[in-house]
Amino acid sequence: MSEQPHTHPESHHEESDVDFRAILTFGGGLLAVAVFVYFLIFGIFRFFDSREGVKVAAEYPLAAGQGHREPPEPRLQTDPRQDMADLRAKEDDLLGSYGWVDKNAGVVRIPIDAAMKLTLERGLPARQQERP
Repeated sequence: MSEQPHTHPESHHEESDVDFRAILTFGGGLLAVAVFVYFLIFGIFRFFDSREGVKVAAEYPLAAGQGHREPPEPRLQTDPRQDMADLRAKEDDLLGSYGWVDKNAGVVRIPIDAAMKLTLERGLPARQQERP
């Protein structure tokens, strides 16, 4: 027994699934618009570039007579690595040398190595414990 497909007189189907001509026309138009916009923007950029080349930097008459002035203190660091090296060299010099801290009170500064040796020899001061 072979089955016959059911045919209905009111049933229809598409004769063509895709209209290739319409798709190609749309794609061509889209490409043409993209090329036009590309050249339009290219021309605008060329125009602005040529205008900027003609401009001359404005000179301010009051600033011309001032010359080169530095801003007031404190200024920004121009060479922070050198500043840090200078600070550490100054600290190392203070830690490694003898000098007066307060001459009137008789307070002196001794090198850190000598201070550590004295601390090891004498020991650290300790409080006396009170006994009940």
